[in-house]
Order: sequence, then structure tokens, then C-alpha cells
Amino acid sequence: MAVQRISTRNARFQQFQTLLTNRTKRGRAREFLVQGVRPVTMAVEHGWTIRSLLYDASRPLSRWAEELMRGVSTERIAMAPELLSELSEKTEGAPEVLAVVEMAPDDLSRITVDEDFLGLVFDRPTQPGNIGSIVRSADAFGARGLVVTGHAADPYDPKAVRATTGSFFALPVVRTPSHREVAQWLDGERERGRPVVVVGTDEHGECDAAEFDLTRPVLLVIGNETAGLSAAWRERCDHVISIPMTGSASSLNASNAASIVLYEARRQRLAKERGQHL
Repeated sequence: MAVQRISTRNARFQQFQTLLTNRTKRGRAREFLVQGVRPVTMAVEHGWTIRSLLYDASRPLSRWAEELMRGVSTERIAMAPELLSELSEKTEGAPEVLAVVEMAPDDLSRITVDEDFLGLVFDRPTQPGNIGSIVRSADAFGARGLVVTGHAADPYDPKAVRATTGSFFALPVVRTPSHREVAQWLDGERERGRPVVVVGTDEHGECDAAEFDLTRPVLLVIGNETAGLSAAWRERCDHVISIPMTGSASSLNASNAASIVLYEARRQRLAKERGQHL
């Protein structure tokens, strides 16, 4: 396969640069930049479409990079190390390989709803890093997917993708304009016999997370980092639970709160499997 070479900040390099910084152009191109050995490997393993592989033209490839190049049939671009380093956003040293990956469709049917369903909604998040952290926790604790609703930070922002340490490619992440699309999707699932319970998280919840049965099909809703649950989501929730806290902290970081409730759901489900008390 022919290799393109880029040694100056030409138009093609600038196109890659916009994938880092310009959400609108990223969305228009339907592609994003993936940095790091594990995330690139996970993207390939989970069948994402790799549009380009960018690699350091100045040094021999490692065994990992050689296998990647052999295994993925796509455009290859040999790039000057200083340019590759810019795209990696690393302060020291160029990475070996970066990947340009095609975005997945924002289709809620990508999220599997079954009798063990555990899913999350993150409503209007403002921090890409929080999205990434929640994706990582959701993957670790057995969730089926994450829905990002409303006017929100972009899950395809490099900060978000990096924070997932590769879990972004294993867990469906779907964006919707509002809560309405999620409500319609849930109504359809309920008609098909999946009685999903919508559970919000808030400091003024009706009970502690540990006291609520999280072993049934559950969609957890995490509110905006500053404002919490919106009125629309609060109305849509069947229940609202809280995390007991002591000390002077008034609230938890959104990704921390999500991780705690996800862990509690996982703990309860394992206990049920083992026939233990929740």
C-alpha cells in the first residue's frame, strides 16, 4: 500500500490538527484522533473503522506497530516526529503511531438492553475528562452503554477519549439532543418486555444507593457537574437515590458519584448471583 509522507504543516496536517481542537470540523468529517498504544489497539480489536494510521517516519517500527500496519488495511502516513508529537499533545517525544478513526453512529440501538441491563445517562456534562472517566468506570462495572444528552462536552474530544484508556471502544457511547430521544427508546424497550427503571442520583434522594435494588434493569442518570439533574430528567426518573457523605464536602465530582453507584450496582448483582444478602 502506498505511503503518504508529511514533513511540513501542510493542508493535510492542518486537517488532522482540527480533529484535536475543532468540534464542528470533527463532526463534519465524522472522524477523530486516537492517541496511545492501548486505545489504538482497542479500536482495532473492537472493529472500529480506521481511516488512517500516522507513524513516525524517523525510526524503525516496534513489533506492535508492525503487526498493526500488517493487520489494518488503511491509509498510511509517515510523518515527521515533531509533527506527530504535536498531534499527540505530548510535551516530550513523539508517539510511534496515531490513528484517525471513524465515529460510530449516534444510534441508541447500539446499546443492548437485556434482563441484566445497566446503563448510564450523563446529562449536559461540561468536562470531557468527566465523560472519559465515567466511560472507564461503566466498562469496568459491567454497564452496557453511556448516553450523553443535551448541550454537552464532546465524547470524541481527545481529552475524553484519553481518559477512557481504551474503554471508549468497548462501550457504546451515544449522543442525543435531549431526554426525549432516550424516553422514546426506553418506551420501546419496555414494550418489548424490558422493564427498565430510571434512577437519578442526587444529594436529596429518597434513599441511599445501598438501600435501593439495583439488580433489576436500571438506567442511572448523572446530572450536570454544577446544576445536577435537570427538571426534565428529574420528572422522568422513577426513583432518585443518594450517596451518604460525611465531612465538609457538599457534593461529589460527577464521575466519582457515577463510579460509586456503578460499583454498588455491581456489588449487589454479584451478591445476588452468589445467593447472598444484598
